Amino acid sequence: MIFQRALRRELISSAGAVFTTLFSITITVMLIRILGQAAGGKVASQDVVALLGFAALNYLPVILILTGFISVLLVLTRTYQDSEMVVWFASGLSLTAWIRPVLTVALPLVLVVATLSLAVTPWANRQSTEFRKRFEQREDISRVSPGRFQESSSADRVFFVEGVADDVSNVKNVFISSMRDGKSSVIVAAEGRTEVEANGDKFLVLNDGRRYDGTPSEPEFQLMQFERYGVLIANSNQVDAADNSARAMPLGDLIANPTNQNRGEILWRIALPIMGVVLMLLAIPLGFVNPRGGRSANLLLALLVFIVYSNMVSVMQAAVAQGKLALMASWWPLHLIGALMVAFLFSWRILMNSRHHPLAYWNAFKRMVFYRRTA
Repeated sequence: MIFQRALRRELISSAGAVFTTLFSITITVMLIRILGQAAGGKVASQDVVALLGFAALNYLPVILILTGFISVLLVLTRTYQDSEMVVWFASGLSLTAWIRPVLTVALPLVLVVATLSLAVTPWANRQSTEFRKRFEQREDISRVSPGRFQESSSADRVFFVEGVADDVSNVKNVFISSMRDGKSSVIVAAEGRTEVEANGDKFLVLNDGRRYDGTPSEPEFQLMQFERYGVLIANSNQVDAADNSARAMPLGDLIANPTNQNRGEILWRIALPIMGVVLMLLAIPLGFVNPRGGRSANLLLALLVFIVYSNMVSVMQAAVAQGKLALMASWWPLHLIGALMVAFLFSWRILMNSRHHPLAYWNAFKRMVFYRRTA
């Protein structure tokens, strides 16, 4: 029908604008956070773009759900505000006629959300963790930014270098301050480089420097000058550790290893696409506004519904992860309540224009009471 084709075009256009806005805000916030981590030496500067992409994939399912919900709500609100719903109802169409065009737009969106939540997001979490662990397990001196004081991964050393070579293995004008067994030690050297021994131990070899041990005001203070000095920065037994958290595990591994944490993660991944369908259908009756009034009330109500819905899913996930609830008894009640709310609101809105609506009976009762009093 002409109405439904026009409605689908408007929904797609509105969804594009809403997604662009939400995605831009999310990317900006994530970029600021990751750049701050790179400036603080927590991640490598060359990994910023990759980590930003992984973070975007992680938040994309929720962004798409919110995009569908808001776009349907905005289109319905504008239709009521411009009195186009009067034409819709006058043409013999009811509010339920919105379900088909909305589902036409919602189902592809929900399929994307399901693919992201079940497969893509865990992969992005694994890759992000691998990038971060790879940077953390590099030798301390290779993580130092020139001109900045940087704490080591073991939190017992502070490094400062004036310059780093292109291969990050040679540094110039090195300053190292360490604390071991309550004793302070300061090492300064003109240059240094990393070397790997046959057993796999990594050393920072310093040339032409001095070492100061103790406090200058105490008699145990020592000063040593050296031409070559080695500092152990990584043991041979330090191996790469894979991320085994539930958020990064594939769906098959979660099912094969049904721990409480894994069951909670399964609940969250299943809930996202179902929540997308329920919210987009719920937006149809929630989009009603009085053309003579403002539209802020229903928007605030819709935002409250989304926050409560998503937070309750998180509560259920936490309860399953803590072993307080079983997965089979907790994944469906919230969605059933959402579906019942959709059915109730649709029935309420349809009855609004019917003489069998409860408000119509109430108004008739008030008129009858008024006539009796005035008779």
